[in-house]
Amino acid sequence: MKWFVVGFLVLSVLHIHFRGKVRLPFGRQLFDHSSFMAPINIFMHLFSKVPSTPYIPVREFPELSVLQDNWPTIREEGLRLIEMKKIKASEENNDAGFNSFFKTGWKRFYLKWYDASHPSAERLCPQTYALLQGIPSVKAAMFAELPPGAKLNPHRDPFAGSMRYHLGLATPNDDRCFIEVDGQRYSWRDGQGVIFDETFIHWAENASDSDRLILFCDVERPMRFGWMQAVNRWLGRTMMTAAASPNESGDQTGLVSKLFRVSYVMGQYRRRYKAWNKTAYKATKVALIVGVAALVYYL
Repeated sequence: MKWFVVGFLVLSVLHIHFRGKVRLPFGRQLFDHSSFMAPINIFMHLFSKVPSTPYIPVREFPELSVLQDNWPTIREEGLRLIEMKKIKASEENNDAGFNSFFKTGWKRFYLKWYDASHPSAERLCPQTYALLQGIPSVKAAMFAELPPGAKLNPHRDPFAGSMRYHLGLATPNDDRCFIEVDGQRYSWRDGQGVIFDETFIHWAENASDSDRLILFCDVERPMRFGWMQAVNRWLGRTMMTAAASPNESGDQTGLVSKLFRVSYVMGQYRRRYKAWNKTAYKATKVALIVGVAALVYYL
């Protein structure tokens, strides 16, 4: 039984690593959050109703047409938030899901996050909030801003239970502002939507001279069987709600994001250790891998 579990874990990580044409270096993949979620994601991919391709036609999700039809209204509320300086980075390192995005200026304002409560969204963006509440398959949504010069490094998102939807609101309408998913590039345009599978390697850059504002949504991945759809829904409700992050005081902060503040401080010490002596850092890393492997073997 022990070897079955080890074998399944290895298979799951290899499945994630070799998925698509573009890959992370294997050493990085081993410690990437997508590897820890790999045993769950392999089932998500196996029972997925949508094809295993980087981009999915938007027409496959007809419920999103109401967002497309109302994009000028959504844009107006988003631009008002920018004027109010409400679209911003996490101020207390309590955004477990997107903390690494803030380094070059990426900003967000949560409109919906699974079962978490964000009263600020309903108060400041009533029309967009109401539209999103009317689409049960949209599990999470935010305004996402990418200023000139900002870049998001190549990464995979950890949970395969959703698809990613971007709706251009106020974009440069310029090919220098783009996202690349598994080597295929897409440039945002005002009023146009795109859906992609965020468990493929993707990255984004705004090399233009203008800001980029989009509506960013996680849409529940359609599954082949009802029981698997129910499992997916339960996983999203339990795991992803725990990663909720607030826009401001009064919004819910999930347990994972609360704990992330501790992890963030530890990460600062880790980076200092690496800067002090890369050889010692790598040796420690290998020792930890061997230690975990030995623990699994003897359990």
